[in-house]
Amino acid sequence: MESRADLLSMMATELKDFVKELGEPSFRAGQISQWLCKGADFSEMTNLSASLREKLALHAELRYPVIEARYASKLDATVKYLFRLSDGQLIESVLMEYEHGLSICVSSQAGCRMGCRFCASTLGGKVRDLLPSEILGQIIVAQKDAGKRISNIVMMGIGEPLDNYDNVIRFLRLVSAPEGLNIGCRHISLSTCGLVPGIYRLAKEDLPITLSISLHAYDDEKRSEIMPVNRAYNIDRLLTACRDYFDETGRRISFEYTLISGENDSTDGAVILAKLLKRYLEKRPFHVNLIPVNPVKERGYEASGKRRVRAFCEMLEKLGVNATVRRTLGEDINAACGQLRHTAGQTGQ
Repeated sequence: MESRADLLSMMATELKDFVKELGEPSFRAGQISQWLCKGADFSEMTNLSASLREKLALHAELRYPVIEARYASKLDATVKYLFRLSDGQLIESVLMEYEHGLSICVSSQAGCRMGCRFCASTLGGKVRDLLPSEILGQIIVAQKDAGKRISNIVMMGIGEPLDNYDNVIRFLRLVSAPEGLNIGCRHISLSTCGLVPGIYRLAKEDLPITLSISLHAYDDEKRSEIMPVNRAYNIDRLLTACRDYFDETGRRISFEYTLISGENDSTDGAVILAKLLKRYLEKRPFHVNLIPVNPVKERGYEASGKRRVRAFCEMLEKLGVNATVRRTLGEDINAACGQLRHTAGQTGQ
């Protein structure tokens, strides 16, 4: 074994094979898996023999992210983690408390190359993809820190999940596995800015997650201005893929729509948006999640006022579109949608 094995990225069968290679019985894989879900180091795996723990320390590694900083909101129960990865890269995750339990927003890349104009995560570009273990580790470490089970996951942190496709799919299978954290796919949402080929691939994976589409505009001119990805995959291609995704999976799609003052928030715009979505999706179910833009100092966009947000939402509902306004959590610690960064020194309160 030339390089050390990344245990957290292994599926159950792979972990069993690895344990056998070490000359140990396969049932040890189950014991190791239980410890991994608790965020334990090798030295803490007390029901393993000392010799096996030595073998693991020699031939394997644990890619748990390390908590570099922890920010607790004074407005709500939101906690933002600045995590340091094994190579020194920094990412952020956000733990949110709802009536139904704890949800975590995880990152899938260090940085992002999508260039959405309202988002802080893309300011420094993409550094690298995260491994399955590094995505999974965010949940394990946050759960250990919180002392409570995390029951819901949103892949809306730093990075574009479908730009890190293979690692994200493996993560989804790992986190939902009964022998792992056992967080069911129906409790997982994945957000994409609209990488159409990835949407088609995802439809074939038999993973009953909720797909969220970052739409944010009702015509190509405006969407290309605030979301450069639209120049590669325009609204027609994106909404056609959404329709095909539902027909393949039967899973309702959620559309995220960030309301930016003077840019995309008029009631006339709401009428155009409603007609657009209904034209492509027809009688298929879908939901629009409205998000008043959160402040990012480098961008200068301003959020729509409460009256305009309410008018936009009411117009959608009047036209038969299921719409809600997302509750803003952790705004005082820059943990709200679009505010996550991967650079030290820019993440404080």
